[in-house]
Amino acid sequence: MEMDKFGENYIRFFRQSSPYIHAHRGRTFVIMLPGEGLASEHFSNIISDIALLSSLGVRLVLVHGARTQINERLKTREISTSFHQGYRITDKDSLTAVIDAVASQRVKLEGQLSMGLVNSPMHGARIRVISGNFVTARPFGVVDGIDFQNTGEVRRIDRKAINNLLDDGYLVLLSCMGYSPTGQVFNLLAEDVATQSAIALGAEKLIMFSSEVGLKNSDGELIRTMRPSEVLEHLRQPHSSEEMRLMNASLTACNGGILRTHIVSHREDGALLAELFTRKGHGTLITQDVTAYEQMRSATIEDVGGILKLISPLEEKGVLVRRSRKQLERDIHLFTVIVRDGMIIGCASLYPYPDEQCAELACLVVHPDYRSGNRGDRLLDDIESQARRQKLDSLFVLTTRTAHWFVERGFSESKIRELPAEKQQAYNRPRNAKVFRKSL
Repeated sequence: MEMDKFGENYIRFFRQSSPYIHAHRGRTFVIMLPGEGLASEHFSNIISDIALLSSLGVRLVLVHGARTQINERLKTREISTSFHQGYRITDKDSLTAVIDAVASQRVKLEGQLSMGLVNSPMHGARIRVISGNFVTARPFGVVDGIDFQNTGEVRRIDRKAINNLLDDGYLVLLSCMGYSPTGQVFNLLAEDVATQSAIALGAEKLIMFSSEVGLKNSDGELIRTMRPSEVLEHLRQPHSSEEMRLMNASLTACNGGILRTHIVSHREDGALLAELFTRKGHGTLITQDVTAYEQMRSATIEDVGGILKLISPLEEKGVLVRRSRKQLERDIHLFTVIVRDGMIIGCASLYPYPDEQCAELACLVVHPDYRSGNRGDRLLDDIESQARRQKLDSLFVLTTRTAHWFVERGFSESKIRELPAEKQQAYNRPRNAKVFRKSL
């Protein structure tokens, strides 16, 4: 019996998601769900998706906020409150509303994650949840002459206790509240708790839910991938308070060693799974590209010698087409390099064909001593981001030896006749390179 279109799409998705399922198993993810997400129409599906991650072997810490619920209680009790620099000034009257709202949301989450998950795709799953006083806080203090009173910031995360619970198969639930050694309660930013938890645990990913699909550029278009330097530049533009909190949190996470921070929407059903299990993703990914000794950047004329040294062995083997120094100097503005301790250990180039809305990915090379650490993927991500910023629809690559690597990353075999006319004329037929293409 012939399979219908839905079945074909399902099988294709399942096959494409399987590498991610394998890669995520045993990893620690910290997920931040704000109060707006708890009130979302997709809340039950979000919880089901989180439960699915747990069932796939992901070690999960779920941090919840309660800003919306706190505001509702303050309004009902006719208690006025104010903000400064994005932080709520929490006096004693406000603190009672905070405690009430946070406690009710914690119970709501524990109930949803408990055995059963009735009427959900994860019906019958048993998710063991535990919460406690894992967050030590300190007062935010006095800023610009304003006393923030019971508003605080994270002082310490009980990393050992949380790791022990994760090892035992628990999902650890943290709230936007912290406690001092003297028993004082503080109202915290959920973003601060999530970020500091991810850093303390050395998490593989920090995932933050937002009311928007992700971060957007000045034209209102989704930015799929950003580097910390780009986030810093983006912060100079006007944004909502939510966007400011998310961007500041992502920068703090990157500076703390978190390689990948994802921003996804709680208003889009299935956004979490689409972001984690599809090549295209669904929100904004902020990738750490700089350490104390390694960075990825645009190439300059001073890098020509280092690039030639990197690619020469592959040119001699016939893996790469030979490039003269003169040709490389002419095209150097098209190259991106990874530099470690002053040595170029990776490079890639993007040759755009704007009339055909496509570009060639060429000369993707990582030094043999540094092929761990996903540097090839980082270069590919950067090249794809450049192509999207140029509003191109697809990438193509010509290769003789690395076809499988590109296929595993979403490229599919194409025909020479589908290349731009200029590239078809320059095609080296004796070399007989295969053509692969990827839609962006």
